[in-house]
Amino acid sequence: MKTHYRNKRKDNYGIDRRRAYYIVLDTETCNGIMTDKGLNLDDSLVYDIGFAVVDKHGRIYETRSYVIYETFFGMADIMKSAYYANKIENYLEDIANRERKIVQFKTAMNELRYLAQIYKVKAIMAHNARFDYRSCNNTLRYLTKSDKRFFFPYGIEIWDTLAMARSIYGKSPSYKKWCIQNGYMTKNNQVRLTAEILYRYITGKSDFVESHTGLEDVLIEKEIFRKCMAWHKPMEKRLFKN
Repeated sequence: MKTHYRNKRKDNYGIDRRRAYYIVLDTETCNGIMTDKGLNLDDSLVYDIGFAVVDKHGRIYETRSYVIYETFFGMADIMKSAYYANKIENYLEDIANRERKIVQFKTAMNELRYLAQIYKVKAIMAHNARFDYRSCNNTLRYLTKSDKRFFFPYGIEIWDTLAMARSIYGKSPSYKKWCIQNGYMTKNNQVRLTAEILYRYITGKSDFVESHTGLEDVLIEKEIFRKCMAWHKPMEKRLFKN
């Protein structure tokens, strides 16, 4: 049985330095405020964060799944109004069964930075990365009273799998045809590119429903990343342009 580790150079961590590594991240948040224009998430606070170290082929090397103590337990009233508040009981069951780990937000940040350092990750990404980038920074600033302001490691690029999918699938006639057939078009007659819909397309699982929990969503978003990379075409990736 072949293994992708065999006959490869490894460093002291057992990490093959010939590979490029990436981190895929997803957050679930509370504190969104409903306005006449819909849900305003500018002040969102993270209560669940998941991330995974992967390569461009979607192979997973590390995973982390954290429930954030300060928000999930310390802001119980706010949590009741979270968009996915109906999942609170599921979280409590998972915590009781030791399937999810409770940590302080700083611990989650330090673990992300540690993995980024030892794997020398090329980029950290999320689907609609602007939201996750903002919510992580918001949470850090709120909890530290702005003593700490930036959650992500300095110098590592932030990529957006939504931008990647827009470059690849947003220009695909076959994807547009599929979206029309399944009613996945916006009011402006544009294809929808949510993680759930993209995953349905690339897997053929038409009844797939996104979990909307951190690590579980990471595992579908890394597949979107994998499929986009497999096209070997120029695409938008970075959240922030130089």
